[in-house]
Amino acid sequence: MLRANNLTINRQGNTLLNNVDCEIATKQLVALVGHNGSGKSTLIKALAGEMASSSGSVTLDGRSISDYGSKELAQHMAYLPQQLPEAAGFTVRELVMLGRYPHQKWLQKPNQKDKEKVAEALRVTQTEAFADRITATLSGGERARAWLAMCLAQDSRYLLLDEPLAALDMHYQLEVIQLIRRLVDEQDLSVVIIIHDINLAAQYADRIIALKNSHVCHKGDIASTMQPDILRNIFNVEMQLLDHPITGQPVAVA
Repeated sequence: MLRANNLTINRQGNTLLNNVDCEIATKQLVALVGHNGSGKSTLIKALAGEMASSSGSVTLDGRSISDYGSKELAQHMAYLPQQLPEAAGFTVRELVMLGRYPHQKWLQKPNQKDKEKVAEALRVTQTEAFADRITATLSGGERARAWLAMCLAQDSRYLLLDEPLAALDMHYQLEVIQLIRRLVDEQDLSVVIIIHDINLAAQYADRIIALKNSHVCHKGDIASTMQPDILRNIFNVEMQLLDHPITGQPVAVA
């Protein structure tokens, strides 16, 4: 279990997170929603061990993540930031192989298990067809899948994604979120995703955690979240709920 316990983060006189409590259960897709500046990226960075707390803690399996070494922690969780590192000179296969780093010794060449994990990640994300292309030549959707493949090759239990759909058009947004849903269902991953579209979150996530003014203002399943008063409190917008004509799920319309 990955948990934030009374987590507060202050930087340069500003409170980025204020007494946040939340937990990420196993084998679930959890969506983080809320206004820009509400604390979503700060929370996901703290959960990933990328940002230290001012008070409170983040624990993994009851142990503070600060007690984990960087490689040990990376064997348990993979983090994909909103601003992806430059990988222009890498082929997709080489990029995905970087995900094996936490499992390798210093200067160790890829072994058979590494190659098998990379091949499986390429297969699952349907990136085999362009595995030998340079990443700079990929479309937005192809690039997003390549980075997800790298995270899969890392072979961790938790996958933390900071707005992976932000730069994608509708077609690729659906392609990537559907892939993430399949990973949760078929690979038994626990995924935290920052997402701005509440309807996409409601359609594909198991649970929603909403942040507002640096604290959690709501957390619950889809049914408890997709309520007019709850949505008004999260987004400060009046929304009507309609039934999706095919799935029957609630759809929020402003």
